[in-house]
Amino acid sequence: MKKTFGWFRKIAFAEGISFLVLLLIAMPLKYLADKPIAVTIVGGLHGLLFVGFIVMAWEVKKEYKKGWAWLAKSFIASILPFGTFIMDKQWRREEAVSQL
Repeated sequence: MKKTFGWFRKIAFAEGISFLVLLLIAMPLKYLADKPIAVTIVGGLHGLLFVGFIVMAWEVKKEYKKGWAWLAKSFIASILPFGTFIMDKQWRREEAVSQL
C-alpha cells in the first residue's frame, strides 16, 4: 500500500497552518508588538515544512505519475494563503482513486 500521498497531504496541511500562523500571528507580533522572535521561530518551522512539502510533492509526482502541471499547481497552492486547504479536496479524491 502506497502512503506517499497521505504523507504529502498531512505535510501540506501542516505547511498551510504554519503559513497562516506566520502571516496572521507572527508577522503582526514582529511589526506591531516588536517581537521579532515570533517570525524567527514560526518562519523556521514554516521553512522546514515548505521544504518537506516540495520534496513530498516531487515524490507524489514520481510515484503516482503526475504531470508537471500537477506539480506546478501544488507549488502555487503552497505559496497562496489557504491554497493547500483548497487543493486538499482534489488531493483527497486523487489519493482515493490511487488506492483502488
